Amino acid sequence: MPYLYQDSKPRPAAHPGAARGTHSSGKGYEQLKQECLRRGVLFEDSDFPACTSSLFFSENPPIPFVWKRPGDIVKDPKFILGGATRTDICQGDLGDCWLLAAIASLTLNEKTLARVVPLDQNFGPDYAGIFHFQFWQHNEWLDVVIDDRLPTFKGRLVFLHSAELNEFWSALLEKAYAKLNGSYESLKGGSTIEAMEDFTGGIGELYDVKAAPDNFYEILEKALERCSMVGCSIDTSSAAESEARTPFGLVKGHAYSVTGIEEVSYRGRQVRLIRIRNPWGQVEWNGPWSDNSAEWRSVSPAEQRRLSQAARDDGEFWMNFEDFKVHFDKVEICNLTPDALGDSTTHKWEVTIHQGSWVRGATAGGCRNYLETFWTNPQIKLHLTEKDDGQDECTFIAALMQKDRRKLKKLGAEMLTIGYSIYESPGRDGHLGKDFFRYHPSKARSKTYINLREVSHRFKLPPGDYILIPTTFEPHQEADFCLRIFSEKKPLHPTPGPQETEEEKQFRALFEQISGKVSTKYFGSQQDAKRGERLLLPSSSHYQTSGNGKLEFSEFKVFWEKMKKWISIFLQFDFDKSGSMSSYELRGALKAAGYQLNNYLLQLIVLRYSDEQFQIEFDDFLNCLIRLENASRVFQALSAKNKEFINLNIGEVWAQIHKHLQNDGVSLEICPLLKAGIFLHDTSGVHESAGGYLP
Repeated sequence: MPYLYQDSKPRPAAHPGAARGTHSSGKGYEQLKQECLRRGVLFEDSDFPACTSSLFFSENPPIPFVWKRPGDIVKDPKFILGGATRTDICQGDLGDCWLLAAIASLTLNEKTLARVVPLDQNFGPDYAGIFHFQFWQHNEWLDVVIDDRLPTFKGRLVFLHSAELNEFWSALLEKAYAKLNGSYESLKGGSTIEAMEDFTGGIGELYDVKAAPDNFYEILEKALERCSMVGCSIDTSSAAESEARTPFGLVKGHAYSVTGIEEVSYRGRQVRLIRIRNPWGQVEWNGPWSDNSAEWRSVSPAEQRRLSQAARDDGEFWMNFEDFKVHFDKVEICNLTPDALGDSTTHKWEVTIHQGSWVRGATAGGCRNYLETFWTNPQIKLHLTEKDDGQDECTFIAALMQKDRRKLKKLGAEMLTIGYSIYESPGRDGHLGKDFFRYHPSKARSKTYINLREVSHRFKLPPGDYILIPTTFEPHQEADFCLRIFSEKKPLHPTPGPQETEEEKQFRALFEQISGKVSTKYFGSQQDAKRGERLLLPSSSHYQTSGNGKLEFSEFKVFWEKMKKWISIFLQFDFDKSGSMSSYELRGALKAAGYQLNNYLLQLIVLRYSDEQFQIEFDDFLNCLIRLENASRVFQALSAKNKEFINLNIGEVWAQIHKHLQNDGVSLEICPLLKAGIFLHDTSGVHESAGGYLP
């Protein structure tokens, strides 16, 4: 699928109160429900039908699934029975323990749970076979509607289910999340932090337990106090170890949730404990402080009640914190955004968000190992001003997320290996070039490049201006991304790179005003008209015409001095003298010609003109520059309130160009012009651009 540059200007975090409906009918949950009640039918979701495609995309069902509604499975179905608790999450025959661990953590925060799982749903008198859930996706809250037909085998739920067989909120939540990601199979394998973020809009941090800081207990304690979601796991050394059990009853390669952390009085001293839950609902730790261990005999009944300690085979258990550090390897913490926290919460996070894309041949430059293209990646400015209390540095978390990769699994997409680097800004405007990164080391970077949905890290840097470069590990890999900056203090107010100036905002607004109001006609050959190509120029002293819709030779002379300059620039950037330049060098060549383009326009040009090897031929380079030059005249005329437009015969323009270039011994073939309407503004010889399509 094509990836086009997305506006990367900073945005505030989205609020769930404005969740967007996602059903293809354009109708929301309440409207769909009322229609079903009015017609006396149960809702059937055509967007996620009860068929094999909703289950699997790469295999056939291993057993004969039967889709049933809760009322067909049990006599008295309930949406929530006795409150939604972590014991309502029992794993079925789907490898999505990462999701279940996140759901278990979700139940610990009543406000967050009620947002993801609207609690005014039931199987009562207004039951219509329809339910809905809300998830965060890339700075947007989505309301996902489903019907309640669930996959069963021999009358029992196959996937996620509650310990109470007539409770269905967790099974329906899993179905809604499967719909969000395309199928149940899409949920196989993942990181707990991914689902945690989709439930909260929060930001994740990953800790290596064996290399954790000395205050790791306090970090976890603080995280749980501010309602952050916490998960943990044990590494595997091979695929054969996945879900292998240790002698202590723990499961390798399996996602657990952390549900509590406390100190307990034990034989005259304080012992630090941590509470863990296995989403299987069974299989527990059997070492010290496990359910039936001798240690609990030395703890008072009051203390046991305070810790909700009970010897039940429910998958939840306590451990000594020191044992936890020995046996577990990874901890994931999802820090909640301000809207996810109660008003009384003292530790709130501020977040600013940027959206962007890596596009082959334009902005997919790869990591610093690929210096020739690294500089072409998106560049985002950070302005750090707010020091930590009593410190000389500013703390923030930068999280880079690749978008929709799980949803695109059925198309063969895999998680890309991603990361980012942070450089101190040299203090000048413009997209930093190759030489800057050749001679300047980064000030900070993500811990490693890894094929996870999101990479994040906490940094402390002195106040100042910085440039953050989000990248894939290898060049030419395409994806949309979302970059989020979190701070425990005031927002950092990141500012976009040079492609997002105040001037450009004005250009976008102007484009929206005139789009659809410019009258055009097709001139030239039938082939020109068939392609829909046209070139708009204002009537001005620069381009006088005879009124016949054609560019006369005398008018063409105005271009010629520009032409000679452009030819020289092309030869300068055609390093191997092959008659073509790399698309990654196009930004520099256009800048030398006086045009500083934003990523969106650059990507359009590269997609239009480059070949499969990301090379741009000589004639295409000139073609592009002519379009830019003439579009600049359009903007100047509009600025002067000159509304008289004429249409030029494209073939005639190129006939003149072709003739004169041949006279200089240069071979040229006529190529179509860029179809995107481009408006430029001339400021001291530097052109800032914005892009869009003319009607």
